Amino acid sequence: MSTTAMSAVTTGRRTVEGGRACPHARLDAPQGAVVGHALFAHCLTGDDGRAAGEIARTLAWQGIGVLRVESTGLGGSGGDTTGTSFSDTSFAGDVEDLVRAADRMREAGRAPSLLVGHCLGGAAVLAAAARIPEVRAVATIGAPLPPSDRADGAPAPLRGRLAELTVPLLLLHAPDDAVVDAGQARRIADAVGPTASVVALQGADHPLSRPADARWAATMIAGWAARFLTAAEPESRPGAGHGRGRPEPGTVVVSAGDARPYGQDVATDLLHWSADEPVSAGGAGSGPDPYQLLLSSLGACTAITLRMYADRAGLPLDDATVTLTHDRLHARDCAECETSTGHVDRIVREIHLEGDLDDAQRAKLLAIADRCPVHRTLTSEIVIETDEV
Repeated sequence: MSTTAMSAVTTGRRTVEGGRACPHARLDAPQGAVVGHALFAHCLTGDDGRAAGEIARTLAWQGIGVLRVESTGLGGSGGDTTGTSFSDTSFAGDVEDLVRAADRMREAGRAPSLLVGHCLGGAAVLAAAARIPEVRAVATIGAPLPPSDRADGAPAPLRGRLAELTVPLLLLHAPDDAVVDAGQARRIADAVGPTASVVALQGADHPLSRPADARWAATMIAGWAARFLTAAEPESRPGAGHGRGRPEPGTVVVSAGDARPYGQDVATDLLHWSADEPVSAGGAGSGPDPYQLLLSSLGACTAITLRMYADRAGLPLDDATVTLTHDRLHARDCAECETSTGHVDRIVREIHLEGDLDDAQRAKLLAIADRCPVHRTLTSEIVIETDEV
């Protein structure tokens, strides 16, 4: 992996050459301010490998440049994860390759301050962390106990190996992980000591096969690591502020996603999600469609407004559930519409209020729902200016 290859990033990512156990790497670079760089080791390929892309891109949206390496020496998630040996692998060699990848990042001015490992890659970053001086935080996802990293393969005391990790450690693990028992995360945390934290990925599976689970894990890692990463000077990148990158606060950026032909990545300065067309419309169904996003905006605003008002007014509102649908109807069939020809859009909003509320309180809350900011925007005159940039 050469410095030149790492620097030549196309649309924020570039395939580069690596060492024995990581012949391929991919660089996901933020196009806005960079808060740090991460080395991400994973061992998932094929359909499972999509999770690695989701994790790396989500971290990049958060301003963390990510070099993700697929460690062929670690193999797939079907290997031996008992914590004593990995079948047909040289764990010491895998760790060496990660250290060399960090060396190449350092030469390119992107020394990793964060290590992230998924599956057996998590065991590798735990072993490599002490040998990468810039590392300030380590996060693992579904990681097994590290095996011995001695050349002769003899087992070394678990606590002795992991006690070398002096930086904060975040262990994400699905309670129902069918590949690596969740108890291994607790054993790793106990060996590391008070700098380790364990967080349950409720409802997720081991390979994070649902994109939403992969993005959820990455968002938690980014938020947790932010306090430990050293802020860097904003790096100048072609097209900063357009396409892939970390938007400025208050800005939403939509760019083509990996779910072709219609999938889109949607990002703010802190969050990242997807939009798509349903399969019935020729899309991949990788995210809500544009009208579902519109309805969700109105629904969320309505529920938040009701919650705020109830809290301030001291009303016994336990919960508010908002259900919305959208359709189009002939203007002549709409008695409340000013337009008498053509079609009009109709949004039906149903609100279910839970709590010991009297009739007057319920009526007041329903009236307040119409005052949510998104409702006002949708029912007022809207000007949309479109410019090519």
